[in-house]
Amino acid sequence: MKIKVQKNERALLFKNKAFEAILAPGDYSRSSLFGNYQFQIFDMDKVLFDNPFAEYLRRHEPAVVAENFEMIDVGDEEVVLRYENGSLAEIHPPGTRKLFWKWGAPQQFETVNIAEEYQVPSKLLTYLAQPTLRGKAAIGLQNIFPAQVPESFVGLLKVDGKLVAQLNPGKTAYWRFNRDIQLELVDTRLQSLEVSGQEILTSDKVNLRINLNAHWQYENVTLAFSRLAKPAEHIYRELQFALRAAVGTRSLDALLEDKQVIDRVVDQHLQDKLSGFGVRVVSVGVKDIVLPGEMKALLAQVVEAEKAAQANVIRRREETNATRSMLNTARVMENNPIALRLKELETLEKVAERIDKISVFGGLDQVLNGMVKIGA
Repeated sequence: MKIKVQKNERALLFKNKAFEAILAPGDYSRSSLFGNYQFQIFDMDKVLFDNPFAEYLRRHEPAVVAENFEMIDVGDEEVVLRYENGSLAEIHPPGTRKLFWKWGAPQQFETVNIAEEYQVPSKLLTYLAQPTLRGKAAIGLQNIFPAQVPESFVGLLKVDGKLVAQLNPGKTAYWRFNRDIQLELVDTRLQSLEVSGQEILTSDKVNLRINLNAHWQYENVTLAFSRLAKPAEHIYRELQFALRAAVGTRSLDALLEDKQVIDRVVDQHLQDKLSGFGVRVVSVGVKDIVLPGEMKALLAQVVEAEKAAQANVIRRREETNATRSMLNTARVMENNPIALRLKELETLEKVAERIDKISVFGGLDQVLNGMVKIGA
């Protein structure tokens, strides 16, 4: 039997199904008279020795393994990074046992302990920022948990269900091995919360439907989520309680007379109830107060009656003032002929303004006397 091993190849030689040697590049021949020989050829461009015979070599041929292979045994609290030609090629998870040919591409191995530190090193993170743009994708990237927090947000990092860190905007990553990692993004901007269609009875048993709007914001995100499972829902419930306290203890007339009382009562209630929870309500205001249909009609009648009464009072007041003014004028003219003469001239002027053409006979005195007779 003859065999030729090329320069980029290695061969495993077996005699009677037992391992004999690893053959370097060259020409070889074996006679069947001395046994049954078999060969397995391996291309060194594929550095991984993925063969069922690998475990046998580990156990029984340590010298052969040391001469021909790079060996990795990854512990339960470790990760091994394999670099090929200086570039990250593969991430090996805990419990991995593999052999790599020494005769292929240059390789380096880096062991990372993840027993306590489960954050991916920042240097490695730069390699993984754009995996699709790399010339050759690294194997095992699915074992890394990316945590990217956008601007105006913070991230709550939970490991095995426990909140361990608050992440600022930016990008980090964590090893998934041996732990369950979750990231919850929290918007720290001013947020709006609307409480709509709340039907509440006033103290005088009038059913009102009220729509209220509030703006709130996180003061301390970690504190808020350590004390409240769902902060937004907690604020919503407190808004409902505050609204019922503000409306249910007041009459309809009191609410209509002071429309800002609901805002003040609700705001004070929230300041008291939310203190120390890491959230604050910035502003609160009632959008709408909807009355029942029959109550709208009654209020319209009341308003109409009030306005009519006000108009009647004003009309009578003006008539009284006019009569009093006329009486005062008459008293002045009664004892003052000159004032009476001036009044007559004023009246004549008003008449002349309305007449396009006038003919006077008998002089001005005749006209005035005639007007007096007409008035009588």
